[in-house]
Amino acid sequence: MNSSRLARRLDGIPPTVFSEMSALAARTGAINLGQGFPDVDGPPSVIASAVAALQSGANQYAPGIGVPALRQAIARHQQRHYGLELDPDREVVVTTGCTEGIAAALLGLIDPGDEVVVLEPYYDSYLAMIEMCGAVRRPVTLRAPEFRLDADALRAAVGPRTRAILLNSPHNPTGTVLTRAELQAVADVAIERDLVVITDEVYEHLVFDSHEHVPLATLPGMWERTLTLSSAGKSYSFTGWKVGWATGPASLVGAVLAAKQWLTFTSGSPLQPAVAHALDHEPDWPTALARSLQDRRDLLVAGLADAGLVARVPEGTYFATTDISHLGWEDGRSFCLALPERAGVVAIPNQAFYDDQDAGRHMVRWAFCKEPDLIAEGVRRLAAADLTR
Repeated sequence: MNSSRLARRLDGIPPTVFSEMSALAARTGAINLGQGFPDVDGPPSVIASAVAALQSGANQYAPGIGVPALRQAIARHQQRHYGLELDPDREVVVTTGCTEGIAAALLGLIDPGDEVVVLEPYYDSYLAMIEMCGAVRRPVTLRAPEFRLDADALRAAVGPRTRAILLNSPHNPTGTVLTRAELQAVADVAIERDLVVITDEVYEHLVFDSHEHVPLATLPGMWERTLTLSSAGKSYSFTGWKVGWATGPASLVGAVLAAKQWLTFTSGSPLQPAVAHALDHEPDWPTALARSLQDRRDLLVAGLADAGLVARVPEGTYFATTDISHLGWEDGRSFCLALPERAGVVAIPNQAFYDDQDAGRHMVRWAFCKEPDLIAEGVRRLAAADLTR
């Protein structure tokens, strides 16, 4: 009997680095500046809404497309923030987090052999799902230290078998927020080559300083070819709830629903009305969260610099990236595996998010969605440690 029964579609896809590094933090008692989950929950009124839903009987299957109240709240959110008018019955589907949204979008829209252009470093579920679809990824590298989109490289990555572009802005892990000019370059290529664009916008409200998040769907000619994904997890600090959504033209949303019905079928029934409450009744909460995160970003970046780990100041998200090549380590993974013993801190090696290993070999990601005291203690430990190989 074959001792390995792993399907070929999973062969070569490594376990997610986030689980590995968070387990390392738990095992060693190190401060987890790796995985991006907050230390504090979101608005109490939203939790109370979930409790009320549990107690009032919202505990059976929700409609696969999502409960009407949440779909309507998502439509209002898109109109209020971006001027996008959605039909909540045809152009919105609720997903089990943005992770399922990505999976269902790719499974619903991509055939084996199709090519998908993706910005690298990429969130690792992109790699896994493109592989599971039997598709081919075509990475476009955001290169250190500025991590900007090269429009010529994007255009060069598109070939005759390209079906879609998978875009992420604000971008994890670099913290880049794509400018209107960069987004227009994406739009120009998509329109010219008749491509679908799947946009992961989970950090849409977590932008800093004078930077602006612009949904690609708002650019001329892009609504009809853009599938927009987001979730409540990041904007409202409920990452464990896994309630997300996909919006766009009915043909693209229908493709997501066609795949989703065979994945989870539906998503947490009592959490959906609570997320609707968040969108409708706590609209200012993400703005306050972004202000707080900006302060914590500054605390982390300054502390990393004191430890000899200079980071580019991120424009959005939870994350800052440092290049550790000057410390003498073979790569970021060996550095991160040694870090708990050296400094009592855990970080994420970015090389798992690159095809271009030369570009990503020494990049390390740090999360600042933690409480200020924890960040301060983490960077104090880093500054006191010998981080050289």
